[in-house]
Amino acid sequence: MAKTDISKLGQDVAWQDVTCGNTIVGCGTTKQFITGDWTNVAPVIDEEKCKQCLLCVPVCPDSAIPVKEYKRQTIDYDHCKGCGICVKACPFGAIKMEVKK
Repeated sequence: MAKTDISKLGQDVAWQDVTCGNTIVGCGTTKQFITGDWTNVAPVIDEEKCKQCLLCVPVCPDSAIPVKEYKRQTIDYDHCKGCGICVKACPFGAIKMEVKK
């Protein structure tokens, strides 16, 4: 079946019949773009409270909390969009959101 325009999607045309959109193949493409300036807040870590449990790492949707040799590194503010999920994940209250200066 020939592909059709998305504007014709409806009861007579299934989604499988719509022309495919553009797709970026590969991963890690956001490393090329600075996205951290999309917000005016950023997480700040209190190093004295941080126990290096790394619970903040897997919940970060931007992979902005790097780990090296099983230790959390400095937050990658070039890519952190300030969602605050890491704050909620930290059981020690070591992370808080602050307005960027």
